[in-house]
Amino acid sequence: MKKGLSLLLSIILMVGVIMPSAVFADDVINEKLGVPIVVYGANLSESEKASVKKDLNVAGEAEVEELTVDGNDLIKYIPGGDRNARMYSSAKITRQEEGEGLVINIVTPDNITQVTADMYATAMLTAGIEDAVVEVASPKKVSGHSALVGIYKAYEVTGEVLDTERTDTANDELNLATKLSEKAGVDKDEVAQLLTDIKKQIAEQKPATKEDVEKIVNEQLKKLNIQLSDADRQLLIDLMDRISKLDIDFSKLNEQLTDMASKVKDKLGDIDPSFWEKVKEFFRNMADSLKSLFS
Repeated sequence: MKKGLSLLLSIILMVGVIMPSAVFADDVINEKLGVPIVVYGANLSESEKASVKKDLNVAGEAEVEELTVDGNDLIKYIPGGDRNARMYSSAKITRQEEGEGLVINIVTPDNITQVTADMYATAMLTAGIEDAVVEVASPKKVSGHSALVGIYKAYEVTGEVLDTERTDTANDELNLATKLSEKAGVDKDEVAQLLTDIKKQIAEQKPATKEDVEKIVNEQLKKLNIQLSDADRQLLIDLMDRISKLDIDFSKLNEQLTDMASKVKDKLGDIDPSFWEKVKEFFRNMADSLKSLFS
């Protein structure tokens, strides 16, 4: 029996060694940057809200601040928005140290049908939101647009002030991104790359006229071999011309856009797959050891 107890203690210690410390990091409150903020779509039912809480791992946090986003918030951040819009997509925002960049994780990808992680990221940079981990979820199939409004609200709760001209432009950018992918037939990843590359060139070249912006747009469309109708191409030129005139530190934006491809991914899943195979193998061995111990 002593031998069995020793084996059991060894197993418990091994679990503590093999599981990475990040698994247990959620129970720490960051006193400098604040607790994660969870923003729920106002039209969620109680059961849907419970589902979203589970998807966003709200229970796994030591402490969170919970808010709701509705049509009043929509028209605050997006002039001309519909006050009666139904809002379901929700988000959890955890602020990061300056320079950490944006990490976007769509935890219910089957239910966010139009907006990709890269689309959220490039729109958030336009709006002026930089260093944060953002997780998006919905209990039903939605476009995903209301989550962006929730992100704006969460960001301002931390004490930051967002420029509504930038948030309005960012929303138009997201709308155009989804339009190009849904109606113009351009791959979603290519749309995100196109928007990022155009803004990167705007940051580097600092175009003085709309004609200069048009040249950049045409060059990037050709580079990525993307064919757009004249109407869609004009919408893209108009949007990028607006972005070029925003009060943005373009040198800083250029750095963020350059790094975005590597930053915008699910860090929570960024563990070597072989690690999980080792974990499974360990527990299989542990089960075999316990069977022999008590048989």
